[in-house]
Amino acid sequence: MARREPGRNALYFVALTVLLDVIGFSLILPILPRLLVDLTGKGLSQAAIYGGWLSFLYAAIQFVCAPILGGLSDRFGRRPVLLYAVGSFAVDYLIMGFAPTLGWLFLGRVISGISGASFTPAYACVADLSPPEKRAQNFGLISAVFGVGFILGPAIGGLLSHWGVRAPFFAAAILSFVSLLYGSIVLPETLPVERRRPFDWRRANPLGTLLHMRRQHAVRGVLAALFLWMVGHQVMPTTWSFYTKLRFGWSEATIGASLATAGIVMALSQALLTRRLIPRIGERRAALLGIAVACIGYFGYGTATQSWMMFAWLATWFFGALVMPSTNALLSHRVPPDAQGELQGAVACLFSLASIVGPLLLPQIFSHFTSGRGPYVPGASFLFAGLLAFTCWFVYRATTRESAIAAAPNLQGNAA
Repeated sequence: MARREPGRNALYFVALTVLLDVIGFSLILPILPRLLVDLTGKGLSQAAIYGGWLSFLYAAIQFVCAPILGGLSDRFGRRPVLLYAVGSFAVDYLIMGFAPTLGWLFLGRVISGISGASFTPAYACVADLSPPEKRAQNFGLISAVFGVGFILGPAIGGLLSHWGVRAPFFAAAILSFVSLLYGSIVLPETLPVERRRPFDWRRANPLGTLLHMRRQHAVRGVLAALFLWMVGHQVMPTTWSFYTKLRFGWSEATIGASLATAGIVMALSQALLTRRLIPRIGERRAALLGIAVACIGYFGYGTATQSWMMFAWLATWFFGALVMPSTNALLSHRVPPDAQGELQGAVACLFSLASIVGPLLLPQIFSHFTSGRGPYVPGASFLFAGLLAFTCWFVYRATTRESAIAAAPNLQGNAA
């Protein structure tokens, strides 16, 4: 059967698939603290550690499997890999919805971790479809979709919690099945046969992918800064729900509303800033601005004394949301066309590493400073995230200077 040529709306097909996936993922965030407290019989401080271990297990398995997805998408195309990932998430949510014990929750995380996330082939699709001058805008579209998903998902999850703590899991499973059906019907293949390359186990493993990118002198410094950014950002999914519930007594609905607010801010950022600010000031300056403002926000969360302050500091993501689309575009300009899938696999590996380190570290900090083992500082995890973002800014600035890029020995080869 002849390959269908991707039409001009193929980018929007990918965006909608990602939207459904993000909604399914974010539905469960508001209810996770109550579910873990119910299953373990522990308080919020200890339940946060179990939540961290769930995130750790998912990320550790994804760290091994995500580069395999990137390599397979470079070999067999984006479409089958993307559909496989979405389908696996549907199975995961069903298992977690019926889970009678904590062990079943861990089993569900194993299944979803094996498939990785749909974002690796999705971002590779964006790179396939986008000319160089449009990549920042199109990566921004996917980031905007991510923000919209976080508007709808947590808000719906908080509302569904009134029908039971398991209801959001079943809703997430339904949405993932819808995403799978939609993608199988409308999503074309975006990688032509002539642009595919053989699958290589030396590259399709976490160490091989990262080691290969380490030889890409024009990108390795940016990847190091990006890792610090990603570790700090893990404070939001791993600690936000537990922190706000303990510190301010928030309900699941309020937690969902706060995460939805974060999604609104991110979506507005992509709609209003990405297309205007990045072309005007450049990808590097936009990323540095976003990191600096987000750093201020982290310190604001950690020192907040009233609920309204948490909502007020969410406004910092209006600029913080610029970091990933700017950096993805900056990185994509510095690798050859046949390595875009590998690059996105490397970025996914870094995200997985950050998702391993963050859940092991940040919930432990939260638990230590709220359980009586140390001074009572419930915002300690956010203060630590602010320090990481502060360090990230300096590393990013140093490794993206024109002099640093010009000194990279492989830059001319990449440009050719």
